[in-house]
Amino acid sequence: MFLDLLRRRNPNFVLAAMRLHQAGCIPANSFVLDLDAVEENARHFASEAKRLGLTTFAMTKQVGRSSGFCKAVMRGGIKSAVAVDMACARACARAGMRIGHLGHLVQVPRHEAREAANRFQPEYWTVFSETKAKEASVASAGAERMQAILARIFAIDDTFYRGHEGGFEANGILKVADMIDALPGARFAGITTFPALLFDNSLGAVNPTANLSTLETAAEALRKSGRGDIEINAPGTTSSAVLGALADAGATQCEPGNGLHGTTPLHAVRDLPELPAVLYLTEISHHYGGSAFCFGGGLYIDPVFPGYKPKAIVSSEPTVSSNALADVEIPPPSAIDYYGIVESRKVGEPRSGDTVIFGFRGQAFVTRAFTVGVAGVSKGAPEVVSIENAFGEPANWQGDSP
Repeated sequence: MFLDLLRRRNPNFVLAAMRLHQAGCIPANSFVLDLDAVEENARHFASEAKRLGLTTFAMTKQVGRSSGFCKAVMRGGIKSAVAVDMACARACARAGMRIGHLGHLVQVPRHEAREAANRFQPEYWTVFSETKAKEASVASAGAERMQAILARIFAIDDTFYRGHEGGFEANGILKVADMIDALPGARFAGITTFPALLFDNSLGAVNPTANLSTLETAAEALRKSGRGDIEINAPGTTSSAVLGALADAGATQCEPGNGLHGTTPLHAVRDLPELPAVLYLTEISHHYGGSAFCFGGGLYIDPVFPGYKPKAIVSSEPTVSSNALADVEIPPPSAIDYYGIVESRKVGEPRSGDTVIFGFRGQAFVTRAFTVGVAGVSKGAPEVVSIENAFGEPANWQGDSP
């Protein structure tokens, strides 16, 4: 879905990635990041968020918690991360980012609360239940900290992805706030949900969900009870184009992830300020039955669009030509993606070792792909600065580069 966008808006990145792969500098099965573009995207986003009075926490899971990505985002002016889970917190902290928000979407496991409080000292910690609030408070009190707690809330008409459900009933938020304030080492700081915004494919637009209205209603109840200075965390489909809508709804915090590398659904249908800055690179392995097979491992395509036929650039030389495009069959989710199947292309037969470039919205942290940071594309001097696994750790990989 994003391959045409990459070819049109960031072709030098595609060419650089292919050249580096052919030189033995990038492994097959890699999410490759244009760190120059990421830095500029972050700089634009941070400036717009600051103008609107929004605090920004960067989400890193989609690109495998890459240290190169974290450092580029920090250079662009976003210093804190939202850690979707404890693995994210460890990777982001290792890269030098502050942990601005922890516990949302994934709650902190019971026996990791002490590590969260002592090691990461998150600015905000989200809880879905009284039990989790107590665990956070005990750990924070033990660390001699007063932890700011966000309560995840919901109302009957709110939207959740299946398996993401959880939180406090919104109409009981006043009692929830009092409960949290009564805990040692904790204070009630505000409310959150997910998703506050969703992309409507039929309209090609991002719209608020009922969840955002739930936040607004709960915030008003809190203000009427005498609680001022409430934080309202409203993540979901966040690009710079939607920040005005979030601010208008009273949000105080935003959490761009795909927005920082230009792959929100809105980026696919509109040219937004953020450049596309991530691609998936692999190579042809072998042939069978008239088809070429490319190495997989990272072929999880985030299903934010209706099903479509993926395409890839397949070539032994750097190119963004339409003549190098091929249809590719991706294994279904029920199968392990050892390989993708290159079905057809306009010119020539793919050869073993040819570079294969995809442009799709990925979730690198749920794959076994590498993440590769490339710096210098904007200066015409691209170089690989990091090769890591999906936990943001240096990868045990040695190529044939000089």
